[in-house]
Formats: sequence, C-alpha cells, structure tokens
Amino acid sequence: MMRSLFCALLGLTLIAGLVSPALAETNEIRISKQPGLAYLPLIVMEQNRLVEKHAQAMGLKDLKVSWVLLNSGGTSVDALLSGNIDVVGSGISNLLVAWAGTGGKIKGVAALAAMPALVVTKNPAVKTLKDFSSADKIAVPTIRVSMQSTMLDMEAEKLYGENDLHHFDPFTVQLGHPDALIALQSGTGGVDAHFGIPPYSVYETKMPGAHIVANSYDILGGPGDLTCAFASVKFHDENPKTYAAFVAALKEATAIINRDHRNAALIYLQQTHEKWPLDDMIKMLVDKSYIFSATPLRSMKFADIMYRAGNIKVKANSWKDFFFSEIYNLPGT
Repeated sequence: MMRSLFCALLGLTLIAGLVSPALAETNEIRISKQPGLAYLPLIVMEQNRLVEKHAQAMGLKDLKVSWVLLNSGGTSVDALLSGNIDVVGSGISNLLVAWAGTGGKIKGVAALAAMPALVVTKNPAVKTLKDFSSADKIAVPTIRVSMQSTMLDMEAEKLYGENDLHHFDPFTVQLGHPDALIALQSGTGGVDAHFGIPPYSVYETKMPGAHIVANSYDILGGPGDLTCAFASVKFHDENPKTYAAFVAALKEATAIINRDHRNAALIYLQQTHEKWPLDDMIKMLVDKSYIFSATPLRSMKFADIMYRAGNIKVKANSWKDFFFSEIYNLPGT
C-alpha cells in the first residue's frame, strides 16, 4: 500500500508541479534537514545565514530562507514532491527513489557528509546481523528505502543471496534517530536495535548491555555518504541565482566545519539544543572517518542495490545520472 500511495503521489507531482510553466526567480527558498551530525553543513548554513549572504552577493536582496526539521527521508521526499520544500537534506537512497520515480526530474545538488552508521543492539544473543530474527525490532528512519534499510539489503544479499534481498525488512520499524535512541534505551515498543548515525549511535554504544553489530563502512567497503541535498530540475532551472547561492553557502559551510571543529560543534549544539558534552562532539568531528565534502562517495553502491531490490525501476549508469552537472568536476563514485 505504501508503495502504491507513493507512486500515486509521484504521478500527481509530475502533473501539478514538476512540469509546470517557467516562472520568475523565487523570493523564498525552503530547505529541509533531519536530526543528526550528518546534516551539520545545513545546520551551519542556517546558523550563519550563509544562503542569505551569498544571495545578497548575487543581487537577491530580499530572499527569504525557511528551514524545516523533518524526522525521516520519506517525509522529506513527500514534502519536496508536494511542493512544500525546495531543497531536501536526506539520504542518498531517498534521492534515488525521487530521481527514479519522477523520471529524472529530481536530482542531487551535492553530498553532505560521510560517517559510520552503526547497528547497535541490547540483545546479548545478537552478535552479527545474521543473528537477528522476528523477535527483534531494528529502528530505521524509513522502512525499505532509507540508507539503513538499503545497507541491510546489501548484507542480506551477501548472506542469503539475491532472492532474499529484503530478508531484514520484517524486523525493521520506522523511527527518527532521536526517538530510536530513546526507544532503545527504554525498550519502548520492543525496540532492541537501532541502525543509527552520530551522535546518537555513539551514545548508544555507551548504554549498559549495548554493543555494535555492524558498521556501514564495513558494509560499503569504505567511507560512503549518508546524506546529500537534492532538488527538482524545475527549481534548479527556474532559479539559477538562488540555486547558486545555496551551493556557495554549502561550500562555505563545509569549509567552516573542516577548518574549525570546535566552532562547528558549538554551532551544532546551539542549533539542535541537544545536550551532548562539547568535548565529545569535537572528538567526533576530529575523527578522520567523518568526512564533510560535496563529493558523492559510493553513491552507486546504493543505486545498484536499490535497482536489483526493485526499490527503484531505473538503472543508473553513473552517479552523474542523478546529480546536477555543477558537481561533475568532482571525483564522485
């Protein structure tokens, strides 16, 4: 039913939004983000009003920048398709769903961050992913098409073969990362595992009885992006200055993070109001496995498995198929 509703929404969007006549450049850009350190470039952009700064430099004196916090990639994509959001911050997998489902009318702007996502459980009987059973509940941001669900498909293919790619789907439940941390801590709803991102996953490993079952970098064979920004071709084409201001702001935010880890950690805490110790946040950002860059890393891993799993119906031949041309000069994968 969920897939049918999504397809219906895509069809309505194509008719009502993505193919509408060209308009004058917008006076507002609406940007969504999600909880977690993987969205830090967007958080820095908001805190420092970087989109406004670059819009002013490009002659857009009155551009309004609106930020929306959403808890899942599915919700974010729905907001983009319905015309309520202009630029989405979400996972590569959600970009691919939107790109394939609209016939290429949604594409990636740039990558945001690569960092290890961890499967953490409090079930002492689970030592590897293969030990999960119907008695377990693994929290993921969006069932079936989230980055986490897609990586579980990757492992299912290794363990059980191509005919059982969705082996772990019945064990997953949909929860945003902050709610999943609370659920794992308290056992709410029977949740005994979470495929989470920093900082939530880092603190889950410190829970009594909790341990790591899998690391996304091991699944992917190295660093892979968790997050990216994406938008419609319509928005990109009709609003070249606004789009360029967003890209310039993202580039500056990434430079700020990589240049001053302490300042970036402070911005994260100030913007999110989360109560993590500052030193812990700095330690994460200093970690070389946390990569903030516009370059897509291992995005084709997701495109390939999602096509084989039937989660998208269009086969990508290159990462450039589902990203805008402004970043084609980067060494993406």
